[in-house]
Amino acid sequence: MWRLKTLHHKASGSASDLEEFKRKRREFEKALRQARRDRQLISKRLLQNVDEEEDKEDSMESDSTLLSPEQVREMIRGVQSGGEEKAARLASLRKALRNPETQLTFIKSENSMHMLIGQLSAHNAQCQLEAARCLHQLSHSSHPSVGQACLPAGPYLLTFLSSQSTKLTELCLYTLGNLCPDSAVVREKLLAQGIVSALANCIYNQRYNLAVVEAVGFTLSQLLQARDATEKIIPAVMASEIVPHVISALTPDPEFGFGPAIECMWCLHYLVSSNLDNSMLIALGALSQCCAVLITLGGAVAQGNLEGGLELLIWPLLRCLGNLLVSGGDLMPEDTRLLASLCLFSQAYLHLHPALSRESLWALNNLTVGSSGFCSGLLLLNMVPILIQFLSFSKGINSMALRVLGNIAHHGTEYCVRLTQAGLLTALCGTLKMAEPDVVTLSLEVLYMLLSSSPQVIEEFTRLNGIPLLEAFQYNSEEEQRVKAAYILDHHFPSFSEVESLST
Repeated sequence: MWRLKTLHHKASGSASDLEEFKRKRREFEKALRQARRDRQLISKRLLQNVDEEEDKEDSMESDSTLLSPEQVREMIRGVQSGGEEKAARLASLRKALRNPETQLTFIKSENSMHMLIGQLSAHNAQCQLEAARCLHQLSHSSHPSVGQACLPAGPYLLTFLSSQSTKLTELCLYTLGNLCPDSAVVREKLLAQGIVSALANCIYNQRYNLAVVEAVGFTLSQLLQARDATEKIIPAVMASEIVPHVISALTPDPEFGFGPAIECMWCLHYLVSSNLDNSMLIALGALSQCCAVLITLGGAVAQGNLEGGLELLIWPLLRCLGNLLVSGGDLMPEDTRLLASLCLFSQAYLHLHPALSRESLWALNNLTVGSSGFCSGLLLLNMVPILIQFLSFSKGINSMALRVLGNIAHHGTEYCVRLTQAGLLTALCGTLKMAEPDVVTLSLEVLYMLLSSSPQVIEEFTRLNGIPLLEAFQYNSEEEQRVKAAYILDHHFPSFSEVESLST
């Protein structure tokens, strides 16, 4: 259903070569996003140049040969000499700058950055583009001094975000995105030069060019992940016009693929996680948009579409949904399609990505807390047996499932009876024996709600043999669990001897 598509400005060459390039690019970007999934990760990205056949071949190669300082100076002089070969010489320099040591030699060479920046302001469009590619190659360096050497180019890079050439605009966006994490000095300089307003104007003007929207999302996410983002960056972003455009880009395009939606989704995640003004984000439609996209993706998962990076978009969507719900976002009406989607994700990714299954259950927990409508929806959709199956899994999956079941039980007798009929008491007899303290504690809490709901549930538990409850009291070293078990025994069973007789 969803697939990545070649960026609009990329030239087509040999079909097999291009497919191989696209495959490598997908794998590279997937690795970056998977790492970002687990923690806030600032990562640099290299936009390959595949306009020419030889560049397409070169992009598959490793770093170029190390050049001596004299060879680098000769290349700089070659560009400065001008002539019709200037663009070709800049292209050769860009290839040489793939080598990390050559990058350091270049920035230490006299007039090197002055020469590059001078080409940015020249009237030759091809030279402009090649100079921007050289800067982009430098921005990918892991050495902080290289990024700082590129700082004087900041005003030109920001200016080109309004360029008529989308190719140049995209290149400058990724260059800026690579420079943002290098140091606080670089970020402060870019902020002072107006990077936030430049990004807002760019995404507005290029909102129909998804390659550029993806690049804006990448650059903005690099800014938002800075340690000082909450104090210095996020307030400026929230005050700009960029947020509504980010939210509108959350729906993936069936033809282009997930890239723009994933990048913008992470931007929204960082904004939501800051808790600065989530009510404003909700008012702008962030919560409703997240729900709509999750429902759409749930339909794709229901059809068996688990490949192509679908989980990379689901992940930040779940985090945004869960956090916005905690911030006081209400979902009216209570759409059972969202419940179905969350349950589908927790099932479909249980073995492929267990942590994603846990995230789905976490969002489901936040959705059902205090909501009789959503709890009724789980019963109506017959999702309780699925939740009960999760109780046998570890890695936090069973504890999250217990929380959701507890949310349902909290609504009273009718709900508890339905849970009992679905087999929850039998499952709790198993979880009470588990070695995970939080699971035992949650099991005791859910069990107490069930036993307090009606005498019939107590009879059913007695019939099932309630020995695990007695064991939770007699042998558990956790004081909190002993107290909970003793409380249940005192309130729902006549005496210890009666419970002990269950074992005979």
